Amino acid sequence: ANVTVTDLEELQELLTVNIENNRHLVTGSVRAKVLKWGEDVTEFQPPPDYILMADCIYYEESLEPLLKTLKDLTGPDTCVLCCYEQRTMGKNPEIERKYFELLQMDFELEKIPLDKHDEEYRSEDIHIMNIHRKQT
Repeated sequence: ANVTVTDLEELQELLTVNIENNRHLVTGSVRAKVLKWGEDVTEFQPPPDYILMADCIYYEESLEPLLKTLKDLTGPDTCVLCCYEQRTMGKNPEIERKYFELLQMDFELEKIPLDKHDEEYRSEDIHIMNIHRKQT
Protein backbone atom coordinates (compact mmCIF):
# COMPACT_ATOMS: atom_id res chain seq x y z
CA ALA A 1 0.00 0.00 0.00
CA ASN A 2 0.96 3.62 -0.40
CA VAL A 3 0.29 5.13 3.01
CA THR A 4 0.23 8.64 4.42
CA VAL A 5 0.33 8.90 8.21
CA THR A 6 -0.86 12.19 9.64
CA ASP A 7 -0.70 14.19 12.83
CA LEU A 8 -0.05 17.73 13.97
CA GLU A 9 3.18 19.59 13.16
CA GLU A 10 4.68 18.98 16.60
CA LEU A 11 4.40 15.18 16.15
CA GLN A 12 5.99 14.91 12.70
CA GLU A 13 9.40 14.01 14.10
CA LEU A 14 7.89 11.13 16.09
CA LEU A 15 6.01 9.90 13.01
CA THR A 16 9.26 9.95 11.03
CA VAL A 17 11.08 7.99 13.74
CA ASN A 18 8.27 5.41 13.80
CA ILE A 19 8.38 5.09 10.00
CA GLU A 20 12.14 4.54 10.06
CA ASN A 21 11.92 2.02 12.91
CA ASN A 22 9.37 0.00 10.94
CA ARG A 23 10.75 0.46 7.41
CA HIS A 24 11.61 -3.26 7.24
CA LEU A 25 7.88 -4.06 7.46
CA VAL A 26 6.83 -1.73 4.64
CA THR A 27 6.24 -3.25 1.20
CA GLY A 28 4.74 -0.12 -0.37
CA SER A 29 5.48 3.44 0.61
CA VAL A 30 4.82 5.45 3.73
CA ARG A 31 5.18 9.17 4.36
CA ALA A 32 4.30 11.53 7.20
CA LYS A 33 2.33 14.73 6.63
CA VAL A 34 0.71 17.41 8.74
CA LEU A 35 -3.07 17.23 8.91
CA LYS A 36 -4.91 19.69 11.11
CA TRP A 37 -8.61 18.92 11.38
CA GLY A 38 -10.91 21.49 9.86
CA GLU A 39 -8.28 22.87 7.47
CA ASP A 40 -7.73 22.44 3.72
CA VAL A 41 -7.15 18.85 2.54
CA THR A 42 -6.57 19.40 -1.20
CA GLU A 43 -3.02 17.99 -0.95
CA PHE A 44 -4.58 14.68 0.19
CA GLN A 45 -6.77 14.34 -2.91
CA PRO A 46 -7.97 12.26 -4.66
CA PRO A 47 -9.88 10.61 -1.79
CA PRO A 48 -8.03 7.66 -0.29
CA ASP A 49 -9.36 4.11 -0.45
CA TYR A 50 -9.05 3.75 3.32
CA ILE A 51 -8.81 6.03 6.32
CA LEU A 52 -7.75 4.49 9.62
CA MET A 53 -8.64 6.52 12.70
CA ALA A 54 -7.38 5.57 16.15
CA ASP A 55 -8.42 7.33 19.36
CA CYS A 56 -9.58 10.54 17.67
CA ILE A 57 -12.66 11.17 19.82
CA TYR A 58 -11.49 12.93 22.94
CA TYR A 59 -12.54 16.55 23.32
CA GLU A 60 -15.65 18.42 22.30
CA GLU A 61 -13.93 21.29 20.50
CA SER A 62 -12.38 18.81 18.05
CA LEU A 63 -15.62 17.19 16.90
CA GLU A 64 -16.70 19.72 14.26
CA PRO A 65 -13.20 20.06 12.71
CA LEU A 66 -12.78 16.26 12.71
CA LEU A 67 -16.13 15.75 10.99
CA LYS A 68 -15.36 18.46 8.43
CA THR A 69 -12.05 16.78 7.63
CA LEU A 70 -13.71 13.38 7.28
CA LYS A 71 -16.31 14.81 4.90
CA ASP A 72 -13.62 16.62 2.88
CA LEU A 73 -11.30 13.59 2.69
CA THR A 74 -13.78 10.85 1.86
CA GLY A 75 -15.16 9.90 -1.51
CA PRO A 76 -18.09 7.59 -2.25
CA ASP A 77 -15.81 4.52 -2.10
CA THR A 78 -13.65 5.49 0.88
CA CYS A 79 -13.80 3.04 3.79
CA VAL A 80 -13.15 4.61 7.20
CA LEU A 81 -12.18 2.31 10.06
CA CYS A 82 -12.52 4.06 13.40
CA CYS A 83 -11.08 2.41 16.51
CA TYR A 84 -11.57 4.02 19.91
CA GLU A 85 -11.48 3.20 23.58
CA GLN A 86 -14.79 3.83 25.30
CA ARG A 87 -14.11 6.03 28.30
CA THR A 88 -16.67 6.40 31.04
CA MET A 89 -15.15 9.21 33.08
CA GLY A 90 -16.02 12.91 32.98
CA LYS A 91 -17.50 14.31 29.76
CA ASN A 92 -16.25 11.44 27.59
CA PRO A 93 -19.60 9.59 27.25
CA GLU A 94 -21.37 12.81 26.18
CA ILE A 95 -18.60 13.69 23.68
CA GLU A 96 -18.76 10.19 22.21
CA ARG A 97 -22.56 10.34 21.91
CA LYS A 98 -22.42 13.74 20.21
CA TYR A 99 -19.70 12.58 17.79
CA PHE A 100 -21.70 9.60 16.57
CA GLU A 101 -24.89 11.65 16.39
CA LEU A 102 -23.18 14.24 14.17
CA LEU A 103 -21.33 11.58 12.17
CA GLN A 104 -24.59 9.86 11.21
CA MET A 105 -25.79 12.99 9.42
CA ASP A 106 -23.40 12.25 6.52
CA PHE A 107 -22.12 8.73 7.15
CA GLU A 108 -23.42 5.20 7.63
CA LEU A 109 -21.94 3.30 10.58
CA GLU A 110 -21.45 -0.39 11.15
CA LYS A 111 -20.10 -1.60 14.46
CA ILE A 112 -17.66 -4.49 14.09
CA PRO A 113 -18.70 -7.19 16.59
CA LEU A 114 -16.21 -8.03 19.33
CA ASP A 115 -15.89 -11.63 18.13
CA LYS A 116 -14.47 -10.27 14.83
CA HIS A 117 -11.66 -8.37 16.63
CA ASP A 118 -8.19 -9.87 16.90
CA GLU A 119 -8.24 -12.37 19.79
CA GLU A 120 -5.02 -11.10 21.32
CA TYR A 121 -6.08 -7.44 21.40
CA ARG A 122 -9.85 -7.52 21.84
CA SER A 123 -11.34 -5.80 24.83
CA GLU A 124 -14.88 -4.89 25.87
CA ASP A 125 -13.98 -1.18 25.96
CA ILE A 126 -12.32 -1.08 22.52
CA HIS A 127 -14.71 -0.45 19.63
CA ILE A 128 -14.21 -0.58 15.88
CA MET A 129 -16.61 1.09 13.44
CA ASN A 130 -16.77 0.70 9.68
CA ILE A 131 -17.87 4.08 8.28
CA HIS A 132 -18.92 5.07 4.73
CA ARG A 133 -20.34 8.23 3.20
CA LYS A 134 -24.11 8.11 2.74
CA GLN A 135 -25.13 7.74 -0.89
CA THR A 136 -26.59 10.99 -2.24
